[in-house]
Amino acid sequence: MMMSLFLPLLLVSVLFMSSFSEVQGRKWKGEGTTQNLESIAIGRCYDYIRIVNPAVGEKNCSEIWEAFKSAFINKDPCSILPEDYELFINLSLHTIPANKSLFWENNQLLVNSFADRGRRYMSVGDTLFGFFGDFLNWCGQANSSGLDYESCPTTMECETNAVDSFWRMASITYAKHSSGEIHVLLNGSAVGGAYPQPSFFADYEIPNLQKDKISQIVIWVVDDIEGPDLDSCGIHSVKILETRLKTLGYNVTCIDNYKSVVFLLCLDYPDNSKCAVPSSAPAGQRGPISSDRGGSWNKLMFVSFVGFLFRFALVY
Repeated sequence: MMMSLFLPLLLVSVLFMSSFSEVQGRKWKGEGTTQNLESIAIGRCYDYIRIVNPAVGEKNCSEIWEAFKSAFINKDPCSILPEDYELFINLSLHTIPANKSLFWENNQLLVNSFADRGRRYMSVGDTLFGFFGDFLNWCGQANSSGLDYESCPTTMECETNAVDSFWRMASITYAKHSSGEIHVLLNGSAVGGAYPQPSFFADYEIPNLQKDKISQIVIWVVDDIEGPDLDSCGIHSVKILETRLKTLGYNVTCIDNYKSVVFLLCLDYPDNSKCAVPSSAPAGQRGPISSDRGGSWNKLMFVSFVGFLFRFALVY
């Protein structure tokens, strides 16, 4: 009897201790450093300078990795500043072509598809410094040269964490080097508003735009295909953005549901009513056109048959 009670209690104790140890090992609430971070980052660097955008010229990818790592290694994970990435930025910096900058909020995957790795536009994630860290996670540990693969601090735990500070520095740099006609792609279905505040765009990119290098700012507010229309040009948060930019002296244009972006979204929703492609001919002409196609075919067959009889008569 005692043995039958002891075994379940032992199992529960083992499971509890295992869970407790796991929690104890996780100092922070966020995911730990991405496995194989060094190999991924250096590989991305070579992919970028050899395949994605060889126009940037030769870069020392190993040196860039060391500069990146030095920004947060041997430091308190909650005491990393944007300036700590300055050497990394200087080593990976390159020209951003005029008229190709694409800023965004709440639609990263759409922006990645639309920008097409810099072929159509160049978002911050399409620069070498942005491409280097996109979708990765990392942090170090105080008094240790190693990476923390167990957990990393979230924004809620501390804003000066390694990843957020990296993207602040990347955003500042990207904005400073953008020129010509720049574009902003916003999500009109975002619950918090198409132009959220605070945000990277509001707090780090707009303040660092160089007005003398920018001819126009074009805002695209695009709704999700199956999402609600919560924000649009001239109203709600987009109006706040337009007013802010105009007050700063920029020439601003705003377009709702820009067709090129909507067409891209429709690839995943071909049967949605928003994605219906109208015929080039008026509806009233569709019947006669279809009928004429049949008539033309009949005429062609008749002419061919007559030609055959004519050649047959000549031969015989």
